[in-house]
Formats: sequence, structure tokens, C-alpha cells
Amino acid sequence: MPQLSARVSTFTDSVIRRMTRINAETPGSINLSQGFPDFPPPTPVLDRLAQVAYEGPHQYATTWGAQNFREALADKYSPTIGRTIDPASEIVVTCGGTEAMMAAVMTVCDPGDKVIVFSPFYENYGADAILSGADPIFVPLDPPDFSFDPVVLEAAFARGVKAIIVCNPSNPTGKVFTRDELEVIARLATEYDAFVITDEVYEHIIYAPNVHVPVASLPGMFDRTITCNSLSKTYSMTGWRLGFLIGPARVIEAARKVHDFLTVGAAAPLQEAAVVGLRLGPDYYEQLRDKYTHKRDLLCGGLERLGFNITWPQGTYFVMIDVADFLALPQFAGTTDLEFCEWVIREIGVAAVPGSSFFHEPVNRFIRLHFARADEVLTESLKRLEKLAALLPAA
Repeated sequence: MPQLSARVSTFTDSVIRRMTRINAETPGSINLSQGFPDFPPPTPVLDRLAQVAYEGPHQYATTWGAQNFREALADKYSPTIGRTIDPASEIVVTCGGTEAMMAAVMTVCDPGDKVIVFSPFYENYGADAILSGADPIFVPLDPPDFSFDPVVLEAAFARGVKAIIVCNPSNPTGKVFTRDELEVIARLATEYDAFVITDEVYEHIIYAPNVHVPVASLPGMFDRTITCNSLSKTYSMTGWRLGFLIGPARVIEAARKVHDFLTVGAAAPLQEAAVVGLRLGPDYYEQLRDKYTHKRDLLCGGLERLGFNITWPQGTYFVMIDVADFLALPQFAGTTDLEFCEWVIREIGVAAVPGSSFFHEPVNRFIRLHFARADEVLTESLKRLEKLAALLPAA
């Protein structure tokens, strides 16, 4: 039989989504692996969706996004980026943030081009580079604060890169890049004439005193920045698959062609309903921040009281746990973090993601949990994790 393409042998299926499948096969286990909320989108959006079910639209929207949806995006993001975004030429709507990232990389990279990816990274980024024929260069984010070394970063740029991918706030670490850090990235991208591709899906899930700074808002950066985003996390609608790109017209014109032949267009009725969400006022985003601040404090505070070694997230709804002490126990000798997570599902009843799926380096000491769950689910998770914490000898 003919051989499959070489590229498909260079990456695995999503470990995150694999953990969800394993969790589903384990009766009663709580899924804190794949990060989707267990609460609904805003009520005004659902009310509008009910109307759209009968009124339409039900046929194709404009390939690069319905006009009113793009206008609502332009109105929302013009103030944060600090310039008037043209909905006719500087936005393309995609099927989720996943397609937005894929389209962005394919738009700016030819096979053989180099792309900087911070490690640890959201697992799609490596696959995006490979599927585009690009060559990822990994720059470490050093725990526990997951900062980068500017000298190491510049050495990566000096290898002749076409783009850098920046997830801010960062999945899986929960890091929020400071303005100073982003200015270093912007300076190097300008000096070495590279694009900056940003993933900003967690922009509204951020904890004081941290502040989200869009790279595109920095002086001179709009023309070389492609902002990737989606409605999934901000409006608790991960299954709606509504994402978008914002960038300079010449880039968006090319990205629209890539998008057209990848998926044709995002779902027309969902765009129509989601316009209501994009028009919500500042109170909504304040309430969202307060909700997730409470959930972060509930889960992370509980983990800390149980004795787990955690890095408190500055943004997102993920927490990284250092499980090196557990893996050093005799019963886990030689166990990988993936095998450890499978054991935790079976024996503890809580699903996590093994951290090695996020690192380019051979790191085997972290797991990731998410806290976009109801309070009673998080409380029950902590109760179950007491059994795991009890395995460690008392200090």
C-alpha cells in the first residue's frame, strides 16, 4: 500500500483530548483535564440563539465572516489595540481559535521557515508548524515563574525566523507576559523582521494585579502582528467554534484565502447569536474575572493546603502542579507523567493532563488541572485529591 505522509508521524493526537476520552471511560471520574466550562454562555446570547433557530440565517455567511459579526469584533477590539480596526479588511472569522492559529502560520510561513515557540506550549502550536512545513525553534520558559531569557530568545531570532508564537495569557502555565517582556519580543521581532502571532483567547481571564497587553497595541507592532482569538473561553462556548484573526490588511487578505479553502466559513447562525455577546458591556467582563478569581482561589488554595507544589496562575483557568515528589515514591518508580495521570484517573477519580505534552524539553514532573467547573465539582475534586496528597510522608 502507498505510504502515508511523513508529517503525520512527527506528532501525536492531542494528549489533552486523549485524557478526556480516558476520563469518560472511567465511571465517576471528574474531568479537570480538557479546559471547557460546565456552565452555559451568557443568557442574552442563548436567548438570541433561540430566535435565530427560527429566523436564520441558516446558509453560508460571507466566507470571512458575517458583516455584523466583524463589525462587532472591530468595535470591541479597536479600543484595546489602540487603533480603528477596519471590519472590511482587517478581520477574518474562523472555525475556532484552532483554525485561526493554523491559518495564521500557513499565511506567513513557507516550508522550511523557522518559527519560535515558547516551551511549555499549547500542544497545537508544534503541530501547526509541522503541518505548515515550518521548523519550530523552542525557547524555554523557566519555572516556577515561566519567564524567558532575552539572550536565549535573541539567539533564536538570529537563526533567521519568520515568526514567533506568543500565547498570552499562557496555556498551560497561566503566565501573563508583562509589558516589559512583550516590548523585548516586539524589539527583537522588529530588529530581525519577523511576524508575531499571538494567541489571546484567555485575555479576559486574568487576575489582579496582572494586566493583559495586546502585542498589536505596542508602538509600531500592528503591521507585523497577527492576533488570534476566539469566543470560546470568554463566553463559555467552546463548542461553537467561533474564532478570528485581526491584523494588517495585506496579511488578512492572504489569510482569507487560506481560511476559504480550509473550512469555507464559520457557522452563520452562531455568528448571528454571538454578536450579542460581543456587545455586552464592561460589567460582564468584570463578573467573569471575579468568577474565575473565586474558582482559582478555591482550587489553588485547596491544593496548597493539601501540600501540593503549585504555581499560582496569573491568568487562564489552568494550574500547573509539580508532582516530582510523587514520582519519586517507590510505587511510581519509572512511571511517566502520562502513566501517573492515568493512575490518578483510575485510583483518585480526577483527570489531569501530563505536563510532558506541553514541553519540548524532556520534562516529566508537571501535571495540569483546570478550574472552569462548578464550585461543588472543584470541592469534590479536592476531597478526592486528599487521598493522593496522603501518599507523601509528613513534612
